[in-house]
Amino acid sequence: MARVISVEAERFPIAGTFTISRGSKTEAEVITCTISQDGHSGRGECVPYKRYGETMDGVHAAIEAMRERIAGGIDRTALLDAMPAGAARNAVDCALWDLEAKISGKPVANAIWPAPLRPLETAYTLSLGEPEAMAAQARANAGRPLLKVKIGGDNDMARIRAVTEAAPQSRIILDANEGWTDDNIVANLAFAAERGIALVEQPLPAGQDQILRHIAHPLPICADESVHEAKNLETLVGLYDAVNIKLDKSGGLTAALMLRDRARELSFGIMVGCMVGTSLAMAPAVLLAQDADFVDLDGPLLLARDRVPGLVYQGSLVSPPDRALWG
Repeated sequence: MARVISVEAERFPIAGTFTISRGSKTEAEVITCTISQDGHSGRGECVPYKRYGETMDGVHAAIEAMRERIAGGIDRTALLDAMPAGAARNAVDCALWDLEAKISGKPVANAIWPAPLRPLETAYTLSLGEPEAMAAQARANAGRPLLKVKIGGDNDMARIRAVTEAAPQSRIILDANEGWTDDNIVANLAFAAERGIALVEQPLPAGQDQILRHIAHPLPICADESVHEAKNLETLVGLYDAVNIKLDKSGGLTAALMLRDRARELSFGIMVGCMVGTSLAMAPAVLLAQDADFVDLDGPLLLARDRVPGLVYQGSLVSPPDRALWG
């Protein structure tokens, strides 16, 4: 029987406002792809990201352009050549994984992870703001073991001091979202190391990060916007110590697994991260992140409303997805 495909744009309100160095948002805009066959349906969710030139309409159109090939039975391997890396391919790839699991009766986890799945400790993200406001956020979440703090401005040392003093027991990841410069990176890294920061994520703009090869790394530096696919990973050796793998960047779980394996071969640390999306977007990433060094899958915790059923969070522990959600 031919597959039936549906593509839907959905919006989920964020609890408050989510702010990074590039701007603020009050809702998560997602595209959901559903592929049905023989009475079974698989779903995948993606988050179009403006930083990579993606729009809701553009991603919707990219999936629609694949309708005939999806209906004709394209598999995940062929999909890697048929679509470029990005949000659209992620939605289709994850829908195919889910459909395969539903048809076969075998969980996706059986295919990609040899051991029983375990709950993961995820970072919880604090929005960019003035130091006093960020200290209040950190104080309110000081019981969480891992915080991810958005920075990337002229007053970052004050922000770093404020959050580390407000949450002294938490490990902290700094995410500059390409907001630092050649002029301030050395001082900012040194100060972050002094304050016991665990990791700094994407301090400089992608493609303008060659200085990282020539300066000290007093703490690990993680690539985010600079890394998308396994084929480009070797160019980052010597620049970064770790890579942040996101399904929306790599273009699905299939490509993300390839990226993870290649990153391990090249001795990179692994973070598995996310855009701000629902539990449906996080579910395949929870499987991917089972052996990650850092996990940042808190998207649903930032929403005022999630999907039902969703992932189960107990504090900062996220449990593997129920198969009614995905996989």
